[in-house]
Amino acid sequence: MKKRTIPPFAGAGEAPIHDLNTTPLIDVMLVLLIMFIVTIPVTTHKVPLDLPQGPPTTSERVVHRLELDAGGAIALDGRAVSQAELPALLAPIAAYPASDLHLRAEGATPYDRFDHVLAIVKRAGITRLGMVDNARFVKAVR
Repeated sequence: MKKRTIPPFAGAGEAPIHDLNTTPLIDVMLVLLIMFIVTIPVTTHKVPLDLPQGPPTTSERVVHRLELDAGGAIALDGRAVSQAELPALLAPIAAYPASDLHLRAEGATPYDRFDHVLAIVKRAGITRLGMVDNARFVKAVR
């Protein structure tokens, strides 16, 4: 009887594996898929901003103040206004190029109310908008 020799890489009675092991390939592909799923929404959701171009102008600017209190009441330049009349009052401000609108909301103002007023401001065509008096909230978050 002839004794059979076993190659050093195979176990007793096993033949060498000549198929491609696809498990590491599948693992890498799943990690890449997860990375794409996580990063693509971040790159596609952006907010368009009109940034100033050139040197700042020294012309006289007209500043209007839009204020929201904790109860959701709206005041434009110190006068109480309703939500229905706000778009008509914002139209002349948007039409005058040297006007700015400063929006101030109290800390206890409901976010949905603030968001709704901000949408009205955007639909009115206001492009020069500033958020006022928010420094105390930024310090509280830090």
